[in-house]
Amino acid sequence: MSTIADNIARVEARIRAAALAAHRDEHSVRLLAVSKTKPAEALREAYAAGVREFGENYLQEALGKQAELADLPLSWHFIGPIQSNKTRAIAENFAWVHSVDRLKIAQRLSEQRPAELPPLNICIQVNVSGEASKSGCAPDDLPALASAISALPRLTLRGLMAIPEPTEDRAAQDAAFAAVQTLNEHLRDHLDLPVDTLSMGMSHDLESAIAQGATWVRIGTALFGARDYGQP
Repeated sequence: MSTIADNIARVEARIRAAALAAHRDEHSVRLLAVSKTKPAEALREAYAAGVREFGENYLQEALGKQAELADLPLSWHFIGPIQSNKTRAIAENFAWVHSVDRLKIAQRLSEQRPAELPPLNICIQVNVSGEASKSGCAPDDLPALASAISALPRLTLRGLMAIPEPTEDRAAQDAAFAAVQTLNEHLRDHLDLPVDTLSMGMSHDLESAIAQGATWVRIGTALFGARDYGQP
């Protein structure tokens, strides 16, 4: 039976191979371990295998794990939908937020980020596939939102996050991720925003995401196994 360390080694090998195939430096792609619904012990195992960056979707669950793992130098990323009443705790306890999709949330994160902490790294979530069931800024609304967020104190706009509509069609995967890359390039080249991050790609499509410029791949199932729906 595979251990978490075995799974991490396999995923890191996939990342290296995908970067090589795309003629990219393997170190330009970073692994974000998506640890929602997984116990603190699993994260401790991942840490022992070299993982330092963890992504959580559910605030209360994440805060509990942060307390349990306070002895470890982990970097925490919030990657789930954000409610207005959760912004203070997110601003106080995370290094990155990948799921900002409206200005009100960004303003609250900026206002509530403690002065003694570095600026909060922000990715704007873009609904690149136009799915009604998904969070995310519409592509047409992105330039105005990015410009407004980049002007906020206590935040650093790093780039974009996307969760395209799932498909096993590699050409469709490539097209969706390429669209996100094009949007990010527009922010950099036409609005002069210093964006350097594309958070995209999961266990089933990380190769396609890396081929289209991903700098963070968000991997859960391939590291920890299927989600435990009995957990919050």
